[in-house]
Amino acid sequence: MIGVSGGEAGLLRLPMPPGGDPTGSLQEIVPQRFASAGLTNAAGRPLRLTVPSDDGLGYEERIWQKGELATRPNCRHDAFNALVWLAFPRAKAALNAAHVQARSPSARGPRRDALTHLDECGVIVTAEDASLLDLLRGFRWKALFWKRRSEVERKLRCFIFGHATCEHLLAPFRGLTGKAVLYAVPPGWHAGSWEGQFADLDARLAADLADGFPARPRDLQPLPLLGIPGVVAGNAKPDYYDDEFQFRPGRRVSDR
Repeated sequence: MIGVSGGEAGLLRLPMPPGGDPTGSLQEIVPQRFASAGLTNAAGRPLRLTVPSDDGLGYEERIWQKGELATRPNCRHDAFNALVWLAFPRAKAALNAAHVQARSPSARGPRRDALTHLDECGVIVTAEDASLLDLLRGFRWKALFWKRRSEVERKLRCFIFGHATCEHLLAPFRGLTGKAVLYAVPPGWHAGSWEGQFADLDARLAADLADGFPARPRDLQPLPLLGIPGVVAGNAKPDYYDDEFQFRPGRRVSDR
């Protein structure tokens, strides 16, 4: 499994390509799986990996108009992007469509900025206890990750959606922060298959993107990733969460 282990099952989950745990390097796995996945964009055009071109067509427009996902050879960043397409095909297609619709010749605008944050740094947080999400929304990091640690380990999971964050987690650094989408899930949801969990989240996020979420960067919840139990050894002590460089008080975001 390509992922980050935290606790017995792992609270922080990187995208997994269809077909189970891969063997071999990321750059070998992704083209093989992508070629046989039969993915399409939101317009129904078949997708394929291509080398970047200098013909003047923008990255998102190329996906939308030609079904071409520009991928640099031997580039982990681009390989992780393709991996996220494999794990969340509906959401990534909806994200591409939203990017194209949000384009403006004069300025990027808050909608497109928010879409970029989600694309690069997105994390989907699921919780079987909604009060855990309330603590996250309230920036109550120590109360969440330390005082209710056992509940977090049992009832909360973080699925990485942003391909830049996938890459950063190979060599995590102090202050590494994701931009989270929060979903309450029913009791027992985390006991289901990983394939079912990814499919459920893919459908949810695709629907939200089609409905206009996120409209602005503030709609995404900052999440200090190194605070998630088990991601780094240092967070096994309560004073780890006293580091205000990582665990900052902040504003609240709108509920999902």
